[in-house]
Amino acid sequence: MNGARLWPLYAAGFTTAFGAHGIAANLAVTDDGAGASLLRLGVLLALYDGAEIVLKPAFGTLADRIGPRPVLVGGLVAFVLASGAYALAAGPDGAAGTWWLLAARLGQGAAASAFSPSASALVARLTPESARGRAFGSYGFYKSIGYTLGPLLGGAVVVAGGLRSLFAVMAVLAAVVACWAALAVPRMPPLPRARQSVGDLTRRLTDPGFLRPVTALAAGTAALSAGVGFLPVSGRADGLGPVVTGAAVSLLAACAAVAQPLAGRALDAGRITAVRGLGAGLLLCAAAFALAAVPGVAPLVLAAATAGVGIGLVTPLGFTVLAGATPPERMGQTMGSAEVGREIGDAGGPLLVGAVATALSLTWGYALLAVLLAAGAGYAGRRGRAAA
Repeated sequence: MNGARLWPLYAAGFTTAFGAHGIAANLAVTDDGAGASLLRLGVLLALYDGAEIVLKPAFGTLADRIGPRPVLVGGLVAFVLASGAYALAAGPDGAAGTWWLLAARLGQGAAASAFSPSASALVARLTPESARGRAFGSYGFYKSIGYTLGPLLGGAVVVAGGLRSLFAVMAVLAAVVACWAALAVPRMPPLPRARQSVGDLTRRLTDPGFLRPVTALAAGTAALSAGVGFLPVSGRADGLGPVVTGAAVSLLAACAAVAQPLAGRALDAGRITAVRGLGAGLLLCAAAFALAAVPGVAPLVLAAATAGVGIGLVTPLGFTVLAGATPPERMGQTMGSAEVGREIGDAGGPLLVGAVATALSLTWGYALLAVLLAAGAGYAGRRGRAAA
């Protein structure tokens, strides 16, 4: 395995994480009114992922048909355009209207729909099966670094120059990664594929070997998205400022970053099984939101760290199981379809918490999410032929 070929893919993962969560963690603490309503905040957090839910399977299938490299590079270029459009439209105060923000987030989500599953498919195709746990752990590590730096540096950038500056930083970052990928990622021609009927696809996507890891990935991503979006709200209620709340959320991502390579290596070495790892990871996420429901700064910090470790277990194990059970010629389609499950969680987590918080309180939103995560752990942790 030539590790140098994987670095642009890790950078692509960093880009989508930094872009998505750098904004998400700072909507609640800006003063332009964009995140003033908890329900509106949930919608803005979910919009990026809603575009991915619709488009990722299509782009994953396209990657199988024409090769994943052009889809990867094209998606990164589209991300540059969407981010740059908001930066150019923003006024002197560093912010544009709500409709510009909605359009930019939708455009970024559509672009990520192309390059995210393509990057995952390339990680799988460029890595031997015996090292995939480590490769997906490393991919998740750099994605988590994006989650870590996004809220923290994003908060600092927003304080200095408003959302316009943050979108401009994203545009430059995506442009650099697009050029790097175009130069360093090898061409991976499409592989011959047997004809697949709608019934064949339906059976493959409804098989427990697909559904269990995807359920775990969806639940873990719901925990991540809700944590990034709403833990700053709890921090603000406790009197913390944007940089400090960003640092608290970054702790979640930092723990996930450290845990993912360790989990991937442990899976490759046979020290853990996917069944136990997925179940344990989701139980940790459930415990995290039970802690987040307790008022105070200390439970908030402990919740962020616990959620990060849980997410760090779930993510590399889920993707490694999926890659091992997928024919190489269908890798893009499987990764795109699997990421739909993740994006349902990514969109559903903040929408659920935001809606319950609006109707009752944020504490009740956290409590309901904790119950659902525990239920997901029970399903994903069941023994089955594909997850052993």
